[in-house]
Amino acid sequence: MEYQLAKDSDGKPYLKVALTDFSLISHPLLNKGTAFPQKEREAFGLIGLLPPSETNLTIQRARSFEAFQSKASDIEKYIYLRDLQDSNETLFYSLIQEHITELMPIVYTPIVGLGCQRYSHIYRRPRGVFISYPDRDHIEQIFANPRFNEVKVIVVSDGERILGLGDQGAGGMGIPIGKLALYTACAGIPPTATLPVLLDTGTNNPGLQKDPLYIGWQHERVRGKDYIEFIDAFVTTIKKRFPHILLQWEDFAQENANPLLERYRDQLCTFNDDIQGTAAVAAGTLFAAIRVTGTRLRDQRIAVLGAGSAGCGISKLIMQAMIEDGLSPQEAKQRFFLVDQPGLLLDDMIDLLPFQKPFAQSRNTITKWQCDNTNAISLKEVVKNVHPTLLIGVSGQPGVFTEEIVREMAIHVERPVIFPLSNPTSRSEANPTDLMNWTNEKAVIGTGSPFGEMIKQGNPFRVDQTNNCYIFPGMGLGLIAVKARRVTEKMFMAAAKALADCSPAKADPTANLLPPLTTIRDVSLQVAVAVAQEAVAEGIADFTEYRDLETHIHEMMWMPEYLPYKKW
Repeated sequence: MEYQLAKDSDGKPYLKVALTDFSLISHPLLNKGTAFPQKEREAFGLIGLLPPSETNLTIQRARSFEAFQSKASDIEKYIYLRDLQDSNETLFYSLIQEHITELMPIVYTPIVGLGCQRYSHIYRRPRGVFISYPDRDHIEQIFANPRFNEVKVIVVSDGERILGLGDQGAGGMGIPIGKLALYTACAGIPPTATLPVLLDTGTNNPGLQKDPLYIGWQHERVRGKDYIEFIDAFVTTIKKRFPHILLQWEDFAQENANPLLERYRDQLCTFNDDIQGTAAVAAGTLFAAIRVTGTRLRDQRIAVLGAGSAGCGISKLIMQAMIEDGLSPQEAKQRFFLVDQPGLLLDDMIDLLPFQKPFAQSRNTITKWQCDNTNAISLKEVVKNVHPTLLIGVSGQPGVFTEEIVREMAIHVERPVIFPLSNPTSRSEANPTDLMNWTNEKAVIGTGSPFGEMIKQGNPFRVDQTNNCYIFPGMGLGLIAVKARRVTEKMFMAAAKALADCSPAKADPTANLLPPLTTIRDVSLQVAVAVAQEAVAEGIADFTEYRDLETHIHEMMWMPEYLPYKKW
């Protein structure tokens, strides 16, 4: 072992460290840089390897933020932060916590998308685990390494559907790395407990196939039985190696995302953030929004553009909430109008996917509608005939919430709720400033991508980003805290309600729907407590030896601070 946490006679924590010299300052989890005190420099053979000036984390953070700001482009800022993470993780996370509003769009959406596109060209140092299809017989050997002993959460992707950017192959590793950085920054899950994994089954991106700098397996994607057997081998190994692991699926193609979730959801503690996390943050934001509009959840009419995994996942959770609010399942179903490439989903369409069928409207519903073609009903026609109170976009199609559509919606609804949720920003269905202008500032807005402030009633107003970071880090913290064996839909409902309870609009209807990112750790704690309580209530928690659940979870949250070192 390279180090071990211990406590002195006064109960104060310190690290027993076995590394010395350059090996110590090259270790990202142990490196303190210029913050090594003189005694530790002498004890660990660091004299001469560091500048003589002895600083602290506060000074290092100021220097790092100055360097970050000096970068000329967002991709340079992304590269700088990745290098910092690979050289000094404590400083990296301290910097994020101090400047989370400025750094969040770089660490994650939208710039992480560009990072994935450029991954092979900006690759510096290894992080995480790449498992390529040709190495499928070595999966157990890969994970057997003792450096993984402390891992509690894995985020895995195969890179096929990165944000709204499509197949990025091995470059998709940027997503698990970014997600896990938020697990630590937003919920205090220790970096040692996180492991990003990229399952490299090839790429069908012709640009990557021809790129001599591409770091992945330059082969067409493996499909069908071979693909499933490869995923099975991975999951089987994970279950055996990590009995209490949390496995999060991320950015798999629509044809695989739902089937993989259904295949493994009852085998281990696992969820798909694109489907379930997106649903929870959208539902939580809606719960906050109806407090602003003064309407009941059961009375909403919901139009969704994009009937893929995310759109159906959102609809499923909100539908369940409507049923809890008093509607029958059939009544709740009639409130949803999902539009995809063929148009409005109807129950007599022959190519509906299994997860789309519960949201297909009966053809009898549209009998009296005014439409050009009843076999391909557009979003504009849905809005004109349904008068939705809520409009959700998860289509990845920029600008499709047009002025005509939005103005038509606003004619019939006093306070239209509009969520253009696609990311990155270049894929957003609408700009929030336009939405405010087209609705005479009556729209209640949540976006999937970060936008600058908009003007509301003559004053700058923060745009609410329905970022999944409000849900999945706290979700993970709660699941890990009680060693949950499974992840259930009730847990996501609990997380959504906990988020809504943190809404500034709860106390002031003119305020934001979502709390500022500066309070994200407090939000994550409340989400974690709600999820952990639900796991205990459902009888699927293996750890219940706590006096006070909130205190127990709070004490688990890692803080980016330098501990004293002693020779081991």
